[in-house]
Amino acid sequence: MIRRRNITEITHFILLGFSDFPRIKALLFAVFLVIYVTTLTWNLSIIILIRMDSHLHTPMYFFLSNLFFLDISYVTSTAPKMLSDFFQEQHTITLVGCAVQYFFFAALGLTETCLMTAMAYDRYAAICNPLLYSSIMSPTLCVQMVLGSYMAGLSASLSQLCAILQLHFCGPNVIHHFFCDMPQLLVLSCTDTFFVRLLAAVLIIFYGIINVVVIIVSYGYIIISIMKITTAKGRSKAFNTCASHLTLVSLFYTSGMFVYLCSSSGGSSNFDRFASVFYTVMIPMLNPLIYSLRNKEIKDALKRLQKKGGYC
Repeated sequence: MIRRRNITEITHFILLGFSDFPRIKALLFAVFLVIYVTTLTWNLSIIILIRMDSHLHTPMYFFLSNLFFLDISYVTSTAPKMLSDFFQEQHTITLVGCAVQYFFFAALGLTETCLMTAMAYDRYAAICNPLLYSSIMSPTLCVQMVLGSYMAGLSASLSQLCAILQLHFCGPNVIHHFFCDMPQLLVLSCTDTFFVRLLAAVLIIFYGIINVVVIIVSYGYIIISIMKITTAKGRSKAFNTCASHLTLVSLFYTSGMFVYLCSSSGGSSNFDRFASVFYTVMIPMLNPLIYSLRNKEIKDALKRLQKKGGYC
């Protein structure tokens, strides 16, 4: 702690995590470790499959491979620290370390929102303009959309990082969570947080509401186009190409809204922590499963890979 102007300024925090559940500590560690390893394995496996199979070198799977890479990075921004804290007596993290952890967590989450919007546009182009799809979704445009998503997420998170580093902490330094998140930091700050809250509100409107509106409008046109298809088989095929993405978007935004809008102030309750587990850890594990179960092209790619392996 540093003395400045007769105020004790906090330079480190204590992440409570799940240390107040000593009876199920070993069980929680095992469950979270299995989820983390499974997330890495599934996402990385599909990324490799997409890279190896030339039939999957399309805009849709280019976006998917980036989504799965984001999921790996997203869960890695919180899970390793959470797992290591199960074996630490003092679950400490420095103020800078806390801010950096939130920077990567927010950057990856915001990037994913932009990428899901780009994927919605890709599905719109594929179903509403199938004859012009190849010319609309050119490789150059796909790369630009992905890079734009990364730049948007990083720039927004960087602005929040700068705002957090301007805050001072002089009171309690216990964070009742398993990672550093904005609501917990704002509750512990002993300085005015109006600007940080205003910035967060602006980013929620820009990255949350606008992206959701774009996705809803895209799927509105998609539904109209699907209804115009005369054959039931054609409608089913068109719907299946969007069902996985729509499920992913629904899970991501619903869980995020619940955690940040419906949870208790500061997210300090036990229920809030376990709800955050679904948002930060479970969804990255479920995403490749959601796309694999209903995706015939991925199943066919797996069969081709198995045949190639058997031949070799």
